[in-house]
Amino acid sequence: MTGHDDSASADGMALGGADGAAGARRPITANPNAEHANGIRADQAHIRGAGPKSRMNINTRKNSHVGPRGGHCVHRGGHPDAGPWFRLLDRDRRLLSLLAEHKVLTTDQIASLEFASVRRAQDRLRKLREMGMLFAFRESLYGGGTSQTRHALGYPGARLIAAQRAQKPPTPAAYALSLERLACSPTLDHRLGVNGFFCELAAHRNPALHHLATANPVQGLTQWWSEKQCTDMFWTHILRDDQLHPDGYGCWEEHGRVVRFFLEYDTGTESLRTVTSKLADYQSFPTDNFGILLFSVHSARRETGLRTALRRALGSSDPGLVIATTSRDLHHPHGPAGPVWAMWTATNGDTITERLPLADLPERGPRIIHHPSLINPCNEADFDHYDPTVYDLFITNQRQPDTPHPAPIAPLHNETDPTDQDILIEWDDPTPEGLRRSISPPDLLR
Repeated sequence: MTGHDDSASADGMALGGADGAAGARRPITANPNAEHANGIRADQAHIRGAGPKSRMNINTRKNSHVGPRGGHCVHRGGHPDAGPWFRLLDRDRRLLSLLAEHKVLTTDQIASLEFASVRRAQDRLRKLREMGMLFAFRESLYGGGTSQTRHALGYPGARLIAAQRAQKPPTPAAYALSLERLACSPTLDHRLGVNGFFCELAAHRNPALHHLATANPVQGLTQWWSEKQCTDMFWTHILRDDQLHPDGYGCWEEHGRVVRFFLEYDTGTESLRTVTSKLADYQSFPTDNFGILLFSVHSARRETGLRTALRRALGSSDPGLVIATTSRDLHHPHGPAGPVWAMWTATNGDTITERLPLADLPERGPRIIHHPSLINPCNEADFDHYDPTVYDLFITNQRQPDTPHPAPIAPLHNETDPTDQDILIEWDDPTPEGLRRSISPPDLLR
């Protein structure tokens, strides 16, 4: 990925020359202290517990001084300071919420979401690092150069998001470890690729570039769920041991059409047999009730091989869900929203007859009335697993038509919020089949 960050914006965070130089990667050489502007020598060893000069220090000293730029969220003496939250723009708060959910974004991805240019994005991101809101790192490349700067939540930013959501914040040590694991994760490129896919769709709603009238319905990307959120939501019974694990889930709306989709983002590191083996999970799940299945692969040759592997795995039988594929080397100006998708059916197999825009793919899934989403941007069309209409879609493949839900004995009464407690249920059907059936939570809480 080619970077546009200048050396000043990186705040001395990595070794190497100009951004975007081609070549293989060297191990991570990121400076996590960039948001505090504390330089680290290139030959400094990584010593755990080395205090403020350690490689993964995010400055957790209680007597932090509030500098001229308001770099810390703690007054002298350890008293909490909520001032930084009120110095943030709405755009900044949306960015922090996205990073809290999707963990890491590059400068270009952030610029496509909220800014009119990369230069303006760099300037604002530098200020957010100085405030401690962001943690930035880069990766050195073999042969010189570095990757584009990646951004995650800094510890003060994580505390503010936790406060906004009424959640317990992580400890400084635990959060420092999570940042270390994120920067060195072997799946970082895959995560950035998935986030880049959704950022290309979300860019069509960039408020700095597209001034949409408030009277018009919301269009574009109206739902963006991460892999973790998909795992939390897509389960079919109360034991939650039958879950779906897509790389992401989204909803694209355009000219009255609503296309919900599951995304499988392929980087070529897995065999085609491994990729097609994931179909079994989608076939055992009521996938067709919630969306279509999209495969995004890195090259046209890979796409041809994938479609051939799908034909071999599924044969001439109906898979029970809608499948479409695309190759990322098509480079359409509208990105994944453009006419880059080829439908796969048992009859056409690996033959591509036409490419369709995302909005022209078959519509699947519920239509949800838009609602403002202050905590997670780009989620006006998301839904709740406990919604009765949506819940019926989850259990379609688990019980025969006209079969009522099993009647539970009233759960144990608890004065606290039932959503924070484990619900204990006594079943009138104690057989394994009875345990596999789910109970509608609205019935439990009436």
